[in-house]
Amino acid sequence: MNTTRMRIGGGIGRISGTMPQRGRQEWLLLLVAAGFVLVNAVSLTLVNNDRLTWEALWRIGIWLGLLVIAVVIVTRLQPTHDPFLLPVYGLLTGWGLLLQARLAPNFIGRQLIWYALGTGVIVLLAVSPLNLDLLRRYRYTLLLGGIVLLGATLLFGVNPSGYGAALWLPIPLVGSVYFQPSELLKLLIIIFFAGYFADRGALFAGRTPHWKAIMRAIGPLLVMWGFCVGLLIWQRDLGAAAIFFILFLSMLYLASGNRRTVVAGLVLLMLFGLLGYFLFDVVALRVDAWWNPWPDADDRAYQIVQSLYAIVNGGVIGQGIGQGFPTYIPVVHSDFAFAAVAEEWGLIGSMTMLGSFVFLVYRGMRIAGRQRGSFASYLAAGMTVLLGSQALLIMGGVTKLLPLTGVTVPFVSYGGSSFLLNSVILGLLLYLSAESNTTSDE
Repeated sequence: MNTTRMRIGGGIGRISGTMPQRGRQEWLLLLVAAGFVLVNAVSLTLVNNDRLTWEALWRIGIWLGLLVIAVVIVTRLQPTHDPFLLPVYGLLTGWGLLLQARLAPNFIGRQLIWYALGTGVIVLLAVSPLNLDLLRRYRYTLLLGGIVLLGATLLFGVNPSGYGAALWLPIPLVGSVYFQPSELLKLLIIIFFAGYFADRGALFAGRTPHWKAIMRAIGPLLVMWGFCVGLLIWQRDLGAAAIFFILFLSMLYLASGNRRTVVAGLVLLMLFGLLGYFLFDVVALRVDAWWNPWPDADDRAYQIVQSLYAIVNGGVIGQGIGQGFPTYIPVVHSDFAFAAVAEEWGLIGSMTMLGSFVFLVYRGMRIAGRQRGSFASYLAAGMTVLLGSQALLIMGGVTKLLPLTGVTVPFVSYGGSSFLLNSVILGLLLYLSAESNTTSDE
């Protein structure tokens, strides 16, 4: 067995339990998620109309119907898949639909369409006979294509809201539908890192490293990563740039197992942050608002201040859905969805959502540790880090633990490009979780 095989998760074995037991776990968790979403949908309808109507409930029916169909298909065609991923996905997406109905009713139809497309993508990837070796083989081509698309936003980029950075490209022949290339690039750079480290993992993980050889090996990696981050900084998409840095640092640590890599990376991040503070107004604004938002509470730091008020107002049990005032926060349905959760579901709801992402990260790393091939292990680990880092950055930003980065809560916040990317990730994790699909490249 090749020494580059990753031991993520401390030698965790195959998912235990028989198939019937696994199926019962999945359906029980799905029932719990459906009960939570249905009770809150009824509550929101009563708050808005003083009576029970079908205005919002039919959307929840579509959500539940598509989720049940997905579980049935995946269970039938991939009976050994991870039984926890789809119920957690159902909880987060159902919660997201509730938030859109509460905060931005005009976007609920679009979010439902993205949910339907995302669920279809998950099922398709989970049950299809994928050839991951093609991703590994053409990683340079894929990454170059993603960079070209990202660079195209400098010339043809638009912003559907009519203001702010032009980070989207229109989809030809589809009408007013746009996608964000930086979202696609996140997955493509994970594929690139996974293939690169799988080919050169023995060099990075060696007990007596030859530094000249390592620098020659890591050089192309740094060039490609640096070019991507340079484009993102040029576009002022600092959230994506921060995620790229986290991905690079995490996967380099997984390949080398060297804690000094993490320390050096964090020092480098602080230096870049200090440089960005003096060079870019948007960085200075976000750092100032994080450090002390109160002098600009009615101006540049208005969002974060209103977010803090919402969190305090929520207390432990929350105000109840439809009972708080989260709409005082600008763009609450997207960037600040977690603040709305904190106000209307309180600390209990916030910890539940945080715990859902922690559990997703745990299951993802467990899947990564079960792969027999280093490429699949790196791929699963990188995708898991991406899901976790997005949730961590936005939750930390909304609560003022971290500077705001402008990313969204996966599966919860409004955003088509992000939703589809995260759906691809979940579909690939489901595929890799099936015992018959644990891949080997040795």
